[in-house]
Amino acid sequence: MDAQIDVEQEIEFTLKKTKFFENNKNIINERQQKVVRRMLEEGHQGFEGGMNVRKYVSIASTSKATATRDLQDLVQKNIFSPIGGGRSARYELKNVNHIKVAHHSSFSKLDR
Repeated sequence: MDAQIDVEQEIEFTLKKTKFFENNKNIINERQQKVVRRMLEEGHQGFEGGMNVRKYVSIASTSKATATRDLQDLVQKNIFSPIGGGRSARYELKNVNHIKVAHHSSFSKLDR
């Protein structure tokens, strides 16, 4: 039963991820898309420790200044939520878990 729940959560997360990129593809730049995509690769369990400037620089191959601007832009666009501040600031994805997807009844048939 736990395996079924994990599969259902992963499928729902994949649908939310697809909808997220459909909704945001025209408002975030390529670097931001790359970073968000990397965070979402971790699945419904999330990206450990959130995003910070150092990780952003590494993933997007950009400068610290650009990473800081991009992260602030993602906060302003209501895509990232800041946690903490200053040098220890980190960011978590905000929108993905709030996206509504249609639930399919095909999984409930597995219980029968």
